[in-house]
Amino acid sequence: MKRRDFLKSGLLATGTMVYAPNIVSSAVFAKTTPNDKINIGQIGFGRIARSHDLPETMKHDMCRVVAVADVDMDRALDGKKWIEDYYSKKTGKDNYVNVKAYQDYREMLADESIDAVIISTPDHWHAQPAMEAALAGKDIYLQKPAALTIKEGRQMSDVLNKTGRIFQMGSQQRSVNPWPQFKWVCELVRNGAIGNVKHVKVGLGTDPAGDFWPRMEIPKNLNYDMWLGSTPRIFYTEKRVHPQKGYGRPGWLRVRQFGAGMITGWGAHHIDTAHWGMGTEHTGPIEIEGTGEFPQKGLWNVHGDFDTYSKYANGVTMHVSSKHPNGVRFEGENGWIFVSRGNAKVTASDPVSGDPNNKAMQVSDPDILQHKIGPNDVHLYESPEQHLNWLNSIRSRKETVAPAEVGHRSCSACLLNHIAMQLPGKLQWDPHREQFIDNDEANHRLARDQRYPYGTNYVKI
Repeated sequence: MKRRDFLKSGLLATGTMVYAPNIVSSAVFAKTTPNDKINIGQIGFGRIARSHDLPETMKHDMCRVVAVADVDMDRALDGKKWIEDYYSKKTGKDNYVNVKAYQDYREMLADESIDAVIISTPDHWHAQPAMEAALAGKDIYLQKPAALTIKEGRQMSDVLNKTGRIFQMGSQQRSVNPWPQFKWVCELVRNGAIGNVKHVKVGLGTDPAGDFWPRMEIPKNLNYDMWLGSTPRIFYTEKRVHPQKGYGRPGWLRVRQFGAGMITGWGAHHIDTAHWGMGTEHTGPIEIEGTGEFPQKGLWNVHGDFDTYSKYANGVTMHVSSKHPNGVRFEGENGWIFVSRGNAKVTASDPVSGDPNNKAMQVSDPDILQHKIGPNDVHLYESPEQHLNWLNSIRSRKETVAPAEVGHRSCSACLLNHIAMQLPGKLQWDPHREQFIDNDEANHRLARDQRYPYGTNYVKI
Protein backbone atom coordinates (compact mmCIF):
# COMPACT_ATOMS: atom_id res chain seq x y z
CA MET A 1 0.00 0.00 0.00
CA LYS A 2 1.35 3.48 -0.89
CA ARG A 3 1.96 5.86 1.99
CA ARG A 4 -0.67 8.32 0.69
CA ASP A 5 -3.26 5.51 0.57
CA PHE A 6 -2.20 4.36 4.02
CA LEU A 7 -2.69 7.86 5.42
CA LYS A 8 -6.13 8.14 3.87
CA SER A 9 -7.22 4.74 5.09
CA GLY A 10 -5.87 5.44 8.56
CA LEU A 11 -7.82 8.71 8.67
CA LEU A 12 -11.10 7.14 7.60
CA ALA A 13 -10.81 3.87 9.52
CA THR A 14 -10.39 5.43 12.94
CA GLY A 15 -14.03 6.51 13.07
CA THR A 16 -13.53 9.12 15.77
CA MET A 17 -9.79 9.64 15.69
CA VAL A 18 -7.57 11.54 13.29
CA TYR A 19 -4.61 9.49 12.10
CA ALA A 20 -1.37 10.36 13.87
CA PRO A 21 1.71 8.32 12.93
CA ASN A 22 3.05 6.23 15.79
CA ILE A 23 6.70 6.87 15.09
CA VAL A 24 9.73 7.35 17.30
CA SER A 25 11.97 9.88 15.59
CA SER A 26 15.74 9.94 15.78
CA ALA A 27 15.30 13.19 17.71
CA VAL A 28 14.24 11.18 20.76
CA PHE A 29 17.95 10.76 21.27
CA ALA A 30 20.05 13.90 21.49
CA LYS A 31 22.34 14.58 18.58
CA THR A 32 25.82 13.80 19.80
CA THR A 33 28.30 14.73 17.09
CA PRO A 34 28.99 18.14 15.52
CA ASN A 35 28.27 16.80 12.03
CA ASP A 36 24.75 15.65 12.90
CA LYS A 37 22.13 17.99 11.48
CA ILE A 38 18.71 18.43 13.01
CA ASN A 39 16.39 17.69 10.07
CA ILE A 40 13.42 20.05 10.12
CA GLY A 41 10.09 20.08 8.30
CA GLN A 42 8.21 23.36 7.84
CA ILE A 43 4.42 23.20 8.21
CA GLY A 44 2.82 26.23 6.57
CA PHE A 45 4.74 28.39 4.13
CA GLY A 46 3.15 31.80 4.49
CA ARG A 47 4.15 35.29 5.52
CA ILE A 48 5.52 34.49 8.98
CA ALA A 49 7.37 31.36 7.85
CA ARG A 50 9.30 33.01 5.04
CA SER A 51 9.90 36.34 6.80
CA HIS A 52 10.73 35.08 10.28
CA ASP A 53 10.62 31.42 11.29
CA LEU A 54 12.66 29.95 8.44
CA PRO A 55 15.35 32.66 8.21
CA GLU A 56 15.87 32.65 11.99
CA THR A 57 16.23 28.86 11.99
CA MET A 58 18.13 28.19 8.77
CA LYS A 59 20.98 30.57 9.58
CA HIS A 60 22.17 28.06 12.19
CA ASP A 61 24.39 25.29 10.81
CA MET A 62 23.25 22.71 13.37
CA CYS A 63 20.01 22.24 11.42
CA ARG A 64 18.77 21.67 7.90
CA VAL A 65 15.24 22.23 6.59
CA VAL A 66 14.44 19.25 4.39
CA ALA A 67 10.67 19.40 3.85
CA VAL A 68 7.78 21.85 3.58
CA ALA A 69 4.02 21.32 3.71
CA ASP A 70 1.15 23.65 2.89
CA VAL A 71 -2.50 23.03 2.03
CA ASP A 72 -1.91 25.47 -0.83
CA MET A 73 0.31 23.39 -3.14
CA ASP A 74 1.55 26.49 -4.95
CA ARG A 75 2.91 27.72 -1.63
CA ALA A 76 4.42 24.33 -0.80
CA LEU A 77 6.29 24.30 -4.13
CA ASP A 78 7.29 27.94 -3.67
CA GLY A 79 8.61 26.98 -0.22
CA LYS A 80 10.64 24.14 -1.70
CA LYS A 81 12.29 26.53 -4.16
CA TRP A 82 12.76 29.24 -1.53
CA ILE A 83 14.50 26.85 0.88
CA GLU A 84 16.68 25.29 -1.81
CA ASP A 85 17.68 28.73 -3.13
CA TYR A 86 18.52 29.88 0.39
CA TYR A 87 20.86 26.95 0.95
CA SER A 88 22.40 27.26 -2.52
CA LYS A 89 23.28 30.87 -1.79
CA LYS A 90 24.52 30.06 1.71
CA THR A 91 26.63 27.01 0.80
CA GLY A 92 27.52 27.67 -2.82
CA LYS A 93 26.15 24.22 -3.69
CA ASP A 94 23.24 24.00 -6.13
CA ASN A 95 22.13 20.59 -4.87
CA TYR A 96 22.79 21.01 -1.16
CA VAL A 97 19.30 19.73 -0.29
CA ASN A 98 16.35 18.31 -2.20
CA VAL A 99 13.39 19.61 -0.21
CA LYS A 100 10.30 17.42 -0.16
CA ALA A 101 7.02 19.27 -0.70
CA TYR A 102 3.69 18.05 0.72
CA GLN A 103 0.11 19.28 0.68
CA ASP A 104 -0.78 17.12 3.69
CA TYR A 105 1.56 17.67 6.64
CA ARG A 106 0.70 14.25 8.06
CA GLU A 107 2.68 12.66 5.25
CA MET A 108 5.64 14.72 6.41
CA LEU A 109 5.16 13.48 9.98
CA ALA A 110 5.42 9.90 8.70
CA ASP A 111 8.99 10.57 7.53
CA GLU A 112 11.29 9.11 10.19
CA SER A 113 14.25 11.12 8.91
CA ILE A 114 12.63 14.36 10.10
CA ASP A 115 13.52 15.23 13.68
CA ALA A 116 11.52 18.40 14.28
CA VAL A 117 8.89 20.66 12.76
CA ILE A 118 8.14 24.37 12.69
CA ILE A 119 4.41 25.11 12.65
CA SER A 120 3.60 28.49 11.07
CA THR A 121 -0.08 28.00 10.26
CA PRO A 122 -3.29 29.97 10.94
CA ASP A 123 -4.39 29.98 14.58
CA HIS A 124 -7.07 27.32 14.11
CA TRP A 125 -4.35 24.94 12.86
CA HIS A 126 -1.95 25.22 15.83
CA ALA A 127 -2.87 22.73 18.54
CA GLN A 128 -3.76 19.75 16.34
CA PRO A 129 -0.53 19.52 14.27
CA ALA A 130 1.50 20.20 17.42
CA MET A 131 -0.15 17.23 19.13
CA GLU A 132 0.26 14.99 16.09
CA ALA A 133 3.90 16.00 15.67
CA ALA A 134 4.63 15.20 19.31
CA LEU A 135 2.95 11.81 18.98
CA ALA A 136 5.05 11.21 15.87
CA GLY A 137 8.22 11.80 17.89
CA LYS A 138 9.03 15.26 16.52
CA ASP A 139 10.22 18.29 18.45
CA ILE A 140 8.12 21.38 17.81
CA TYR A 141 8.41 25.11 17.31
CA LEU A 142 4.90 26.60 17.26
CA GLN A 143 3.90 30.09 16.27
CA LYS A 144 1.76 31.84 18.86
CA PRO A 145 -0.98 31.70 20.05
CA ALA A 146 -1.00 28.16 21.42
CA ALA A 147 -4.56 27.31 20.45
CA LEU A 148 -7.95 28.46 19.22
CA THR A 149 -9.67 27.56 22.53
CA ILE A 150 -8.66 26.88 26.12
CA LYS A 151 -9.68 23.22 25.78
CA GLU A 152 -7.44 22.78 22.73
CA GLY A 153 -4.52 24.37 24.57
CA ARG A 154 -4.99 22.03 27.53
CA GLN A 155 -5.12 19.01 25.22
CA MET A 156 -1.94 20.12 23.47
CA SER A 157 -0.01 20.82 26.67
CA ASP A 158 -1.02 17.46 28.13
CA VAL A 159 0.23 15.62 25.03
CA LEU A 160 3.53 17.51 25.11
CA ASN A 161 3.92 16.65 28.79
CA LYS A 162 3.12 12.99 28.10
CA THR A 163 5.49 12.62 25.15
CA GLY A 164 8.38 14.68 26.56
CA ARG A 165 9.04 16.36 23.21
CA ILE A 166 11.02 19.59 23.09
CA PHE A 167 8.55 22.42 22.49
CA GLN A 168 9.07 26.11 21.93
CA MET A 169 6.29 28.69 21.79
CA GLY A 170 7.00 31.58 19.44
CA SER A 171 7.10 34.07 22.33
CA GLN A 172 10.26 35.82 21.18
CA GLN A 173 9.97 38.58 23.78
CA ARG A 174 11.41 35.99 26.19
CA SER A 175 14.73 35.91 24.31
CA VAL A 176 17.43 38.55 24.62
CA ASN A 177 17.81 38.80 20.86
CA PRO A 178 16.29 40.93 19.44
CA TRP A 179 14.68 42.50 22.54
CA PRO A 180 16.76 42.19 25.73
CA GLN A 181 14.61 44.80 27.50
CA PHE A 182 11.78 42.35 28.25
CA LYS A 183 13.90 39.94 30.29
CA TRP A 184 15.64 42.84 32.02
CA VAL A 185 12.36 44.50 32.99
CA CYS A 186 10.84 41.23 34.21
CA GLU A 187 13.92 40.53 36.34
CA LEU A 188 13.77 44.05 37.80
CA VAL A 189 10.10 43.59 38.65
CA ARG A 190 10.60 40.08 40.07
CA ASN A 191 13.41 41.40 42.28
CA GLY A 192 11.52 44.31 43.81
CA ALA A 193 12.85 47.26 41.83
CA ILE A 194 9.40 48.89 41.98
CA GLY A 195 8.36 47.25 45.26
CA ASN A 196 5.43 44.86 45.38
CA VAL A 197 3.55 44.84 42.09
CA LYS A 198 0.03 46.16 42.45
CA HIS A 199 -1.26 46.61 38.92
CA VAL A 200 -0.30 45.81 35.31
CA LYS A 201 -1.47 47.62 32.20
CA VAL A 202 -1.28 45.87 28.84
CA GLY A 203 -1.84 47.80 25.63
CA LEU A 204 -2.87 46.02 22.43
CA GLY A 205 -4.01 47.14 19.01
CA THR A 206 -7.16 46.31 17.08
CA ASP A 207 -8.06 45.16 13.57
CA PRO A 208 -10.36 47.00 11.16
CA ALA A 209 -13.76 45.61 10.26
CA GLY A 210 -14.40 44.67 6.62
CA ASP A 211 -17.25 44.67 4.12
CA PHE A 212 -18.72 41.59 2.50
CA TRP A 213 -16.70 39.79 -0.13
CA PRO A 214 -18.06 37.66 -2.96
CA ARG A 215 -18.18 33.89 -3.19
CA MET A 216 -15.27 32.75 -5.35
CA GLU A 217 -14.20 29.54 -7.02
CA ILE A 218 -11.78 27.53 -4.89
CA PRO A 219 -8.29 27.56 -6.44
CA LYS A 220 -7.26 24.13 -7.70
CA ASN A 221 -3.98 24.41 -5.82
CA LEU A 222 -5.76 24.84 -2.44
CA ASN A 223 -7.20 22.05 -0.31
CA TYR A 224 -9.83 24.38 1.10
CA ASP A 225 -11.63 21.74 3.13
CA MET A 226 -8.43 20.98 5.01
CA TRP A 227 -7.61 24.68 5.32
CA LEU A 228 -10.93 25.19 7.13
CA GLY A 229 -10.02 22.25 9.33
CA SER A 230 -12.13 21.84 12.44
CA THR A 231 -14.09 25.06 11.83
CA PRO A 232 -17.48 25.15 10.03
CA ARG A 233 -17.73 24.76 6.28
CA ILE A 234 -18.19 28.18 4.66
CA PHE A 235 -17.87 29.45 1.10
CA TYR A 236 -14.44 30.41 -0.22
CA THR A 237 -13.40 33.99 -0.79
CA GLU A 238 -9.75 34.94 -1.09
CA LYS A 239 -9.75 37.64 1.58
CA ARG A 240 -10.96 35.11 4.16
CA VAL A 241 -7.88 32.93 3.54
CA HIS A 242 -4.57 34.25 2.14
CA PRO A 243 -3.50 36.04 -1.04
CA GLN A 244 -3.10 33.84 -4.09
CA LYS A 245 -0.37 36.19 -5.27
CA GLY A 246 2.26 37.38 -2.85
CA TYR A 247 2.58 37.01 0.90
CA GLY A 248 0.79 39.99 2.35
CA ARG A 249 -1.06 39.95 5.66
CA PRO A 250 -3.73 37.24 5.33
CA GLY A 251 -7.41 37.99 5.88
CA TRP A 252 -8.03 35.06 8.25
CA LEU A 253 -6.33 37.07 11.01
CA ARG A 254 -9.44 39.26 11.11
CA VAL A 255 -12.05 36.48 11.09
CA ARG A 256 -13.36 35.09 14.42
CA GLN A 257 -13.89 31.66 12.90
CA PHE A 258 -10.11 31.23 12.76
CA GLY A 259 -8.83 33.26 15.70
CA ALA A 260 -9.62 35.92 18.28
CA GLY A 261 -7.93 38.97 16.78
CA MET A 262 -5.33 41.11 18.49
CA ILE A 263 -6.18 39.82 21.98
CA THR A 264 -4.34 36.63 21.03
CA GLY A 265 -2.31 37.99 18.12
CA TRP A 266 -0.37 40.43 20.28
CA GLY A 267 -1.79 39.48 23.65
CA ALA A 268 0.11 36.20 23.38
CA HIS A 269 3.28 38.32 23.55
CA HIS A 270 2.38 41.06 26.03
CA ILE A 271 0.26 39.05 28.45
CA ASP A 272 3.03 36.45 28.40
CA THR A 273 5.49 39.20 29.36
CA ALA A 274 3.11 40.31 32.13
CA HIS A 275 2.97 36.74 33.45
CA TRP A 276 6.76 36.49 33.32
CA GLY A 277 7.18 39.65 35.37
CA MET A 278 4.37 38.73 37.79
CA GLY A 279 5.60 35.16 38.31
CA THR A 280 2.22 33.74 37.22
CA GLU A 281 3.39 31.66 34.25
CA HIS A 282 1.61 28.48 35.36
CA THR A 283 -1.68 29.92 36.47
CA GLY A 284 -4.15 32.61 35.44
CA PRO A 285 -6.58 35.21 36.80
CA ILE A 286 -9.26 34.35 39.33
CA GLU A 287 -11.67 37.12 38.31
CA ILE A 288 -12.22 38.83 34.98
CA GLU A 289 -14.72 41.20 33.41
CA GLY A 290 -14.76 43.45 30.38
CA THR A 291 -16.38 44.96 27.34
CA GLY A 292 -15.54 44.86 23.65
CA GLU A 293 -16.85 46.09 20.34
CA PHE A 294 -17.59 43.47 17.68
CA PRO A 295 -18.64 44.23 14.09
CA GLN A 296 -22.22 43.21 13.40
CA LYS A 297 -21.62 42.69 9.68
CA GLY A 298 -18.78 42.14 7.28
CA LEU A 299 -16.15 39.53 6.57
CA TRP A 300 -13.63 40.82 9.11
CA ASN A 301 -15.33 40.54 12.48
CA VAL A 302 -12.74 40.20 15.27
CA HIS A 303 -12.95 42.57 18.23
CA GLY A 304 -12.41 46.29 17.95
CA ASP A 305 -11.80 48.59 20.93
CA PHE A 306 -12.00 46.80 24.27
CA ASP A 307 -11.31 46.96 28.01
CA THR A 308 -10.85 44.00 30.33
CA TYR A 309 -10.05 43.91 34.03
CA SER A 310 -8.76 40.89 35.91
CA LYS A 311 -7.41 39.92 39.31
CA TYR A 312 -4.85 37.24 40.19
CA ALA A 313 -4.61 35.18 43.36
CA ASN A 314 -1.55 37.17 44.48
CA GLY A 315 -3.68 40.32 44.54
CA VAL A 316 -2.27 41.90 41.38
CA THR A 317 -4.85 43.42 39.06
CA MET A 318 -4.49 43.75 35.30
CA HIS A 319 -6.10 46.11 32.80
CA VAL A 320 -5.81 45.02 29.17
CA SER A 321 -7.06 47.64 26.75
CA SER A 322 -6.87 49.07 23.26
CA LYS A 323 -6.59 52.48 24.93
CA HIS A 324 -3.14 51.87 26.45
CA PRO A 325 0.11 52.31 24.51
CA ASN A 326 1.25 49.04 22.92
CA GLY A 327 3.35 47.35 25.60
CA VAL A 328 3.33 46.33 29.26
CA ARG A 329 3.44 48.67 32.27
CA PHE A 330 4.16 47.23 35.73
CA GLU A 331 3.01 49.45 38.60
CA GLY A 332 4.36 48.86 42.09
CA GLU A 333 4.53 50.43 45.52
CA ASN A 334 7.63 52.41 44.57
CA GLY A 335 7.06 53.36 40.95
CA TRP A 336 6.35 51.97 37.52
CA ILE A 337 8.23 50.59 34.54
CA PHE A 338 6.98 50.28 30.96
CA VAL A 339 8.40 47.97 28.31
CA SER A 340 7.63 47.51 24.61
CA ARG A 341 9.38 46.74 21.35
CA GLY A 342 9.71 50.44 20.66
CA ASN A 343 9.58 50.82 16.90
CA ALA A 344 11.06 47.38 16.14
CA LYS A 345 9.06 45.01 13.93
CA VAL A 346 9.03 41.31 13.06
CA THR A 347 6.65 41.76 10.14
CA ALA A 348 5.63 44.85 8.20
CA SER A 349 2.19 44.95 9.86
CA ASP A 350 3.46 45.00 13.46
CA PRO A 351 2.08 48.05 15.31
CA VAL A 352 4.53 50.81 16.28
CA SER A 353 4.01 54.28 17.67
CA GLY A 354 5.15 56.18 14.59
CA ASP A 355 7.28 58.33 16.87
CA PRO A 356 10.97 57.96 15.86
CA ASN A 357 11.93 58.82 19.45
CA ASN A 358 9.72 56.15 20.97
CA LYS A 359 11.57 54.36 23.76
CA ALA A 360 11.31 50.66 24.41
CA MET A 361 11.63 51.26 28.17
CA GLN A 362 10.24 54.03 30.35
CA VAL A 363 10.35 54.41 34.15
CA SER A 364 8.84 56.67 36.77
CA ASP A 365 12.31 57.19 38.29
CA PRO A 366 15.67 56.55 36.55
CA ASP A 367 16.99 55.00 39.77
CA ILE A 368 14.78 51.97 39.09
CA LEU A 369 17.13 50.96 36.29
CA GLN A 370 20.07 51.08 38.71
CA HIS A 371 18.57 48.38 40.90
CA LYS A 372 21.20 45.70 41.48
CA ILE A 373 20.28 42.06 40.94
CA GLY A 374 22.48 39.90 43.16
CA PRO A 375 23.66 36.34 42.63
CA ASN A 376 20.99 34.99 45.00
CA ASP A 377 18.14 36.99 43.46
CA VAL A 378 15.71 35.82 40.79
CA HIS A 379 17.47 35.18 37.48
CA LEU A 380 15.15 34.38 34.61
CA TYR A 381 15.90 31.89 31.84
CA GLU A 382 18.62 33.22 29.52
CA SER A 383 17.63 32.50 25.91
CA PRO A 384 19.86 33.88 23.13
CA GLU A 385 17.08 33.86 20.49
CA GLN A 386 13.83 31.92 20.33
CA HIS A 387 14.69 29.61 17.42
CA LEU A 388 18.29 29.10 18.55
CA ASN A 389 17.11 28.26 22.07
CA TRP A 390 14.80 25.64 20.52
CA LEU A 391 17.65 24.11 18.50
CA ASN A 392 19.97 24.10 21.52
CA SER A 393 17.27 22.40 23.56
CA ILE A 394 16.78 19.74 20.90
CA ARG A 395 20.47 18.95 21.31
CA SER A 396 20.56 19.12 25.11
CA ARG A 397 17.00 17.85 25.77
CA LYS A 398 16.59 20.67 28.31
CA GLU A 399 13.36 22.65 28.52
CA THR A 400 13.03 25.77 26.36
CA VAL A 401 12.31 29.29 27.58
CA ALA A 402 8.65 28.96 26.48
CA PRO A 403 7.49 25.34 26.95
CA ALA A 404 3.98 24.13 26.17
CA GLU A 405 2.38 24.77 29.57
CA VAL A 406 3.70 28.34 29.68
CA GLY A 407 2.46 28.97 26.15
CA HIS A 408 -0.92 27.48 27.02
CA ARG A 409 -1.33 29.61 30.14
CA SER A 410 -0.47 32.81 28.31
CA CYS A 411 -2.92 31.94 25.54
CA SER A 412 -5.57 30.97 28.11
CA ALA A 413 -5.37 34.39 29.73
CA CYS A 414 -5.85 35.99 26.31
CA LEU A 415 -8.88 33.81 25.60
CA LEU A 416 -10.34 34.59 29.04
CA ASN A 417 -10.10 38.27 28.14
CA HIS A 418 -11.88 37.49 24.88
CA ILE A 419 -14.69 35.66 26.68
CA ALA A 420 -15.04 38.53 29.16
CA MET A 421 -15.52 40.96 26.25
CA GLN A 422 -18.58 38.98 25.17
CA LEU A 423 -20.34 38.25 28.48
CA PRO A 424 -21.74 40.69 31.05
CA GLY A 425 -20.63 40.89 34.65
CA LYS A 426 -17.67 39.59 36.60
CA LEU A 427 -16.57 36.04 35.83
CA GLN A 428 -14.98 33.82 38.49
CA TRP A 429 -12.23 31.54 37.14
CA ASP A 430 -10.58 28.52 38.74
CA PRO A 431 -7.09 28.40 37.17
CA HIS A 432 -6.37 24.97 38.64
CA ARG A 433 -9.45 23.26 37.19
CA GLU A 434 -9.56 25.65 34.22
CA GLN A 435 -13.29 26.16 34.64
CA PHE A 436 -15.53 29.14 35.34
CA ILE A 437 -17.30 28.92 38.67
CA ASP A 438 -21.09 28.58 38.45
CA ASN A 439 -21.36 29.95 34.92
CA ASP A 440 -22.47 27.45 32.28
CA GLU A 441 -22.57 30.02 29.49
CA ALA A 442 -18.94 31.00 30.07
CA ASN A 443 -17.84 27.38 30.36
CA HIS A 444 -19.52 26.64 27.04
CA ARG A 445 -17.04 29.05 25.44
CA LEU A 446 -13.99 27.10 26.60
CA ALA A 447 -14.33 24.88 23.54
CA ARG A 448 -15.84 24.93 20.07
CA ASP A 449 -17.58 22.23 18.08
CA GLN A 450 -15.06 20.54 15.79
CA ARG A 451 -15.87 19.49 12.23
CA TYR A 452 -14.94 15.84 11.84
CA PRO A 453 -12.45 14.50 10.89
CA TYR A 454 -10.42 17.59 11.88
CA GLY A 455 -9.70 18.80 15.38
CA THR A 456 -7.90 18.01 18.60
CA ASN A 457 -10.78 15.85 19.82
CA TYR A 458 -10.06 13.34 17.05
CA VAL A 459 -6.32 13.00 17.53
CA LYS A 460 -5.49 9.45 18.54
CA ILE A 461 -3.61 9.64 21.84
